[in-house]
Amino acid sequence: MAAVSLAMLLASCVRLIPGGPGAPTALPQAESAAALGVRPGPAIGSLRLGHGNAVAALASFRESCPRVTSRTDTSGLTSPGDWRQACTAAASWAPATASRFFSAFFETARVGDGTAFATGYYEPEITGSRVRLPGYDVPIYGLPPDLVRARPGDAQPLANGRMPLGRYDERGRFVPYYDRAAIEQGALMGRGLEIAWAADPVEVFFLQVQGSGRLRAPDGTVMRIGYAGQNGQPYTGIGGLMRERGLIGSGPGKYPGSMQGIMQYICEHPAEGAALMRENRSWVFFRELNGDGPLGALSVPVRPRSSVAADPRFVPLGAPVWLDLDRGEADGLWVAQDTGGAIKGANRFDTFWGAGEEARTIAGGMSGRGDALILLPKGTLSRLGVQ
Repeated sequence: MAAVSLAMLLASCVRLIPGGPGAPTALPQAESAAALGVRPGPAIGSLRLGHGNAVAALASFRESCPRVTSRTDTSGLTSPGDWRQACTAAASWAPATASRFFSAFFETARVGDGTAFATGYYEPEITGSRVRLPGYDVPIYGLPPDLVRARPGDAQPLANGRMPLGRYDERGRFVPYYDRAAIEQGALMGRGLEIAWAADPVEVFFLQVQGSGRLRAPDGTVMRIGYAGQNGQPYTGIGGLMRERGLIGSGPGKYPGSMQGIMQYICEHPAEGAALMRENRSWVFFRELNGDGPLGALSVPVRPRSSVAADPRFVPLGAPVWLDLDRGEADGLWVAQDTGGAIKGANRFDTFWGAGEEARTIAGGMSGRGDALILLPKGTLSRLGVQ
């Protein structure tokens, strides 16, 4: 792909797409929920769980059960066996009594002080095509085969003990993988990695931030794509950079701290906008999805108003989460089924709102603060020695 040109950026300004990159959050004080500490929360019956919310959460929890009963929980709170009783019951539990299901099998816990911050994400739909057409010049790449983890001894392990992602160069040396600037300038061209082509580089940038989306071709056909991997380079939220540089706020020369505001800045300052996007060196690779929804980190579909992204070090993926925020539309029960590059730390969540204009609007403006409770299988707190 040629470098992102000013003309291409200016073309993207014809239509601004709402969305919701989150505000920056503090680094966690500990590396897991178990290390940070948990304490009991209120009885589930006191949460005033709505029937429709409970039905949707039960359905999402049921879809998560094959994974939650078999995967390692990096939060240190649960083991696969802890979930089996609830998952066995969920398989045949009647939706009419969904609220009773959660009271019967779960207890609430606060991680740390329970103070929560939540943003929103959605499944964007952008103009794209499986084949390259006139005006469709932005490649959407599949996962490159040379993107690998270093062999032991070829690089320093990461803090979590895993080897870093990168590639081996022509001399057999392990080096970092191409960053955003290099990929935009054509580092991957001519290798047959393109799974589709898009019309707008800015839309592709925010598609990568969201992690999944739909491509609508001129003939009306839709291709759903989802996260396949990432280049191993650090993720930098450009909203945070704009905030640090005094570009976000109120008053002359300031922009709203939403995707609308960020895109407005990029459109009004295309040269600076192109440079700003490249400061996020992370690049996301995609694959085609054939299911009925975008897939989250558990490899099950995420559902509107039911699925939330969380940091798996602090929330067991598959666990129900109760949010009580200053944004009423995000209050209620969610199921942690996804993760995100910007979703780091205890009680940091990203609520999923689906696709379409309403979803984009809600996700774009979502910035809620309040309290969070994690629902754990009954007996978990006792086993952890929490009174």
